Amino acid sequence: MKRVKRFVAVAAVATLFFGCKAKEQSAEALPPEKPKAEAPAEAKPESPSPAPGQPEVKASAPAEAPRQGYDRALLRAALLKDKAPDTFQVKVATTRGDFMVTVNRAWAPIGADRFYNLVKHRFYDNASFFRVVPGFVVQFGISAYPPVSAAWEKANIADEPVTQTNKRGYLTYAKTSMPNTRSTQIFINLKDNAGLDGQGFSPFGYVDAQGMKVVDMLYDQYGDSAGPEQEQISKQGKPYLDKGWPKLDWIKTATLVGPAPKP
Repeated sequence: MKRVKRFVAVAAVATLFFGCKAKEQSAEALPPEKPKAEAPAEAKPESPSPAPGQPEVKASAPAEAPRQGYDRALLRAALLKDKAPDTFQVKVATTRGDFMVTVNRAWAPIGADRFYNLVKHRFYDNASFFRVVPGFVVQFGISAYPPVSAAWEKANIADEPVTQTNKRGYLTYAKTSMPNTRSTQIFINLKDNAGLDGQGFSPFGYVDAQGMKVVDMLYDQYGDSAGPEQEQISKQGKPYLDKGWPKLDWIKTATLVGPAPKP
């Protein structure tokens, strides 16, 4: 079956869908097959340009070396169904520095469990931030390894009620306009995006203010029109991105570090 991408498209009436971005193709023009999830498409009038002359910031050294290859347990998506702790944290080491994700399972239990299992088996290691829309969202979640992407192509999870608003720093799964199409792709809100709440995008965790300083530095100059094709990322993996979009930042490691500290 032809792969279809997951991204969120923002129409003039603020109708948003999550699925993979298809170049020169609107969300309404996506094939009728199962769409893939992607970060929300920006509302053009609200998308500020990056600040001119923003200084280049060197990445801090990760806590551990990037992994080579992948955990073969990831090839058995249907078996990775451990229940997540009530709260947990994930350290994400990137090419721009490190940030921490805090997950609260009560916000979206199904989404939290999926994220827990993906991180536990190092799904996000070496994955790129392939779509960064200034002033809107950062998207990631396609594996660097084609066999892993293939194993998770149909491993969708059910939708959940939206219990938290899509505030700056909050993490939410990408999905399409069709029900129950969340899988592995995630976006981080770069601003308060309350307009996504009514479209069913359920936050399950957040990056704190300090971590968002790193997220804000992720390379964002490719934009949507000149960005990579998600279908090709799935098929070819990271070499495809390294060749065509060498400035994209990526995740060196994403690891579980324990329960979230009590407030």
